[in-house]
Amino acid sequence: MNTPATKRKAGALTLIEVLVVVAVVAVLGAAILVALSRVRMRSSKIGCINNLKQVGLSFRMWANDYDDKFPMQISVTNGGTMELVPSGLVFPHFQVMSNELNAPRVLVCPDDQTRRAATNFTLDFEDAHISYFVGVDATSNQPAMLLSGDRQIMLDRVLLSPGLHSLSTNQDLGWPKQIHWYKDSRNTGNIVLADGSAYRVDAKGLRELLQKSAVPNRLAIP
Repeated sequence: MNTPATKRKAGALTLIEVLVVVAVVAVLGAAILVALSRVRMRSSKIGCINNLKQVGLSFRMWANDYDDKFPMQISVTNGGTMELVPSGLVFPHFQVMSNELNAPRVLVCPDDQTRRAATNFTLDFEDAHISYFVGVDATSNQPAMLLSGDRQIMLDRVLLSPGLHSLSTNQDLGWPKQIHWYKDSRNTGNIVLADGSAYRVDAKGLRELLQKSAVPNRLAIP
């Protein structure tokens, strides 16, 4: 008959069994974290594309009320932003479309960790609360021109600074790692064309889209 010193209490775990349980829990936890990370990654990709689809739709809706012209082709006195284009500012072009955009949060990419959405379209609405550039030369009759997209564009491997930049069809453009970089893909960015279509493209795709437009594109970078 076993003595109390040698008899294991019913239901008690040995040290080895405890270590096995801990190891299993750790493996399951790691697997869950990886799965959540992949879900967040997919959500960020989809979220940014959806934002730009909304931006493109807002431009198109606004144009429907202004003879098929975007704000950049309409005078300030008539509700547009044409005279503000040389300033290189971005927020005025979105501000006049506040009714179409509905909320400022649509102008901030989920992966842009340095930008936070403005609380409204008036008091704190400025370039520092926007993730997307505006193609100030984009017109409805040239559907392949760049209308908007991720602000972090590189020219000759140098990040474009805030302000107005003119891009020709044969320049070396690309994306940095800061925003849309994932282990399963090359550096990418999101853009929307003047026809309202949105794309996630790598550096090669960006250059091809610029060449397809067949004309220089001036971008206002926030």
